[in-house]
Amino acid sequence: MQLLQTGSRTAGQIADEFEITKGSLSYHFNILKEADLIRSERRGQEQIYSLNTSVLEDLAVLVMDLVRPHASRRKSV
Repeated sequence: MQLLQTGSRTAGQIADEFEITKGSLSYHFNILKEADLIRSERRGQEQIYSLNTSVLEDLAVLVMDLVRPHASRRKSV
């Protein structure tokens, strides 16, 4: 996912960064897609992957909501 922070990449570009088989890489891509953390689209012969930023933004809001009530209680004590 760190590779996708700077923008979309092809499956080949991502594969070049790892020393695992294409089958293993495909397995991991599928897990990330099922978790809705990345998106993929086919452009001709290439598969393009990108981060699903809306899910990451939702997660950030959830974490902030969990932290925020604790910070309020500390201030009032």
